[in-house]
Amino acid sequence: MENVLVLCDDLWHPAEVIEKGIAARQDQRFHFDIVKAAKDILTPERIARYRLIVCCKSNSVIAANNAPWFEPGVTEVCPAEFEAYIRAGGGFLAVHSGLAYTEERCADYVELVGAAFRGHPPRCTVDLHVAKPEHPILEGVQDFTIRDEHYQMEMLCEDAEVFLESRSERGGVQPAGYTREMGAGRLCALTPGHTLDVWEDARFQRLFTNAAEWCMKER
Repeated sequence: MENVLVLCDDLWHPAEVIEKGIAARQDQRFHFDIVKAAKDILTPERIARYRLIVCCKSNSVIAANNAPWFEPGVTEVCPAEFEAYIRAGGGFLAVHSGLAYTEERCADYVELVGAAFRGHPPRCTVDLHVAKPEHPILEGVQDFTIRDEHYQMEMLCEDAEVFLESRSERGGVQPAGYTREMGAGRLCALTPGHTLDVWEDARFQRLFTNAAEWCMKER
């Protein structure tokens, strides 16, 4: 069983959603080590123990403390350390709130993931569309519909491969899944995942598993 580091808990995305969502998995593919107060726990040495980091956390210390998670000179693992981890061969999977970053909130993290969050309409019906069926992350995944926050993202890098699109009446067409290869490692981003219903959805679970395995170079 693969040990995976999961970072979660912020003002708008309580850790309970992620905890219950991963507890609902039946495949026993991963063992998830959950960290909430990442600012005071993570070090470069600690994250190097994992082949995969899953970030479901925006830039706040925890749900009860909206002070910035990333504080230069205080936080030992900032976006630069995550990039070094990836380039050394690590896998990094950013899911939903792990993509809720703007240049004002944390420009370095925006540069790391290659996209900036531009908002979302009220929670709504979101259609997920397989944009590149040949991509290994989409093996066994077909178009499906969820009810979720429809993230509007602006792609800011040239090397991203968008394999999944999301569509809603008020949110238009948005990138919902993309990958980047960075040095010896890999990064993947998935925008769905605000609600527990989505995390418990077997189709999302398959997408998540495929993305995690791709990040670890198992696909």
